[in-house]
Amino acid sequence: MLRIPRFITYTTYNFLYHVGCFGKLVYQTIISITDVRTYSGHVVPQMMHIGVMSLPIVVYISIFMGMVIALQAVTQFTQTVPLYIAGTVVEKAVMQELSSAMIALVLAGRVGASIAAEIGTMKVTEQIDALEAMAFNPVSYLVVPRLLAGLIMMPVLTVFSALIAFVSGWLTAINLTELTTFEFFKGAKLYATWKDFALPLSKAFIFGFSIIMIACYQGFNTEQGAAGVGRTTTKAVVIACLMILTLDYVMAKIILS
Repeated sequence: MLRIPRFITYTTYNFLYHVGCFGKLVYQTIISITDVRTYSGHVVPQMMHIGVMSLPIVVYISIFMGMVIALQAVTQFTQTVPLYIAGTVVEKAVMQELSSAMIALVLAGRVGASIAAEIGTMKVTEQIDALEAMAFNPVSYLVVPRLLAGLIMMPVLTVFSALIAFVSGWLTAINLTELTTFEFFKGAKLYATWKDFALPLSKAFIFGFSIIMIACYQGFNTEQGAAGVGRTTTKAVVIACLMILTLDYVMAKIILS
């Protein structure tokens, strides 16, 4: 009978403990932004790693994302509603939802796992302790450049993905039906609002912050051994994906209300 209360107590304590430690890391990261000399030379390489190296998979996913949305739209709307509404569906789905959420989930798997594994390996091999022994701030050296690179590149990748998905959806729609380019863009502009642009960009900043900080936190709290690095990488990806889905709903609720 005592197992359930013990489990609830332990789970609650563990959750609050990690929330507090995560908040402490966020605070240390904000304070460490002033240490420009430590991280200035590492921001651009991290931008290359997070942004440029992710372009092939972003392009591939965006092309097929736009094609699938357009295919579903023109298939469902045939003989029911005007076909130009397919342009509205593609624009709304890509801009408001899929461009930011899908790219964030992909980067959580690619970038989040990489960062967690890298910092976790440095933790178990005591390289982080060596940085402290050499009077380097590990947060300034490891977290800040990755965070700044993520905050810069995540919105760029989101805009790039939305553009590619929209173009692929447009080409798919006009090739599968008698829908013309003028009608497609008429539907796309018909119900477009400023929220269609504010929502994905705001999501991109929040998602980028969440992915990088969760991966760095898991890396700094890696247990000893190769198995610990593996568990850290898994937890970083899973927690980041769950956080992205949760924040996706919260951000949409706030902005679209």
